[in-house]
Amino acid sequence: MNELSVDRKDDGVVLITLNRPDLRNAMTDTMTAEWRATMTDLASDRDARCLVVTGAGTAFSSGGDLSWIGERGAEPVPRLRERMLAFYRTWLMITELEIPTVAAVNGPAVGAGLCVALACDLVYAADDAKLLAPFTSLGLHPGMAATYLLPRRAPALAREMLLTGRTVSGAEAADKGLVNQSFPKNDLMSEVAGIAAKIAQNAPIATRLTKVALNQDHQDLEAALRWESLAQPVTMASADMMEGLAAHRERRMPKFTGS
Repeated sequence: MNELSVDRKDDGVVLITLNRPDLRNAMTDTMTAEWRATMTDLASDRDARCLVVTGAGTAFSSGGDLSWIGERGAEPVPRLRERMLAFYRTWLMITELEIPTVAAVNGPAVGAGLCVALACDLVYAADDAKLLAPFTSLGLHPGMAATYLLPRRAPALAREMLLTGRTVSGAEAADKGLVNQSFPKNDLMSEVAGIAAKIAQNAPIATRLTKVALNQDHQDLEAALRWESLAQPVTMASADMMEGLAAHRERRMPKFTGS
């Protein structure tokens, strides 16, 4: 059984499902290797327009599979550091994709699993999903860039979650800005599918460049203008812009090709 399920749809939406429901989709070594290979493939997939990540069964992900710590005994800090950096960097390869990424948090998202969800461009959760970062209650310092990803979205809530380890529902996470929006559990995937389809309908070149701009965190207005004065002419020279204008004029849906 593959520990990742990858479903490529005709409209360019790619659905990845973390597929170890028996382990609440813990991030095992096998799943990690499959994730690395999938992210590598997607980086060069010109047909992909949007990525959705969710979990099989009742959980999004219970986080890193740390059973090896007890099994292997103590390892020296340098070796542990190398192991953890490789693990973090593999899962955070999702941040390097040019296409928009969407997390559908269908159930508990714990620790590193929550961080992978928050590493996506857009995050939607079931109202009753449980989001938590219980690192310190386990005697661990936060990992998977938790001290960056959580405060970037909701600084005050992030401090509380990381220092107390308390659980936040999807509805509260949406109310406090940790996720974009929450939906009733039974509606989550259909709502996210609609959002992903809308993203996939838009012009690929313009969408990718817009994501690059949003991730640059422009230092000031002038920096944004300098970027846009380079990126917008690129789209002006594309066939997709001509198609977009024609479709608008003819009152029809555009058919963008990414050229």
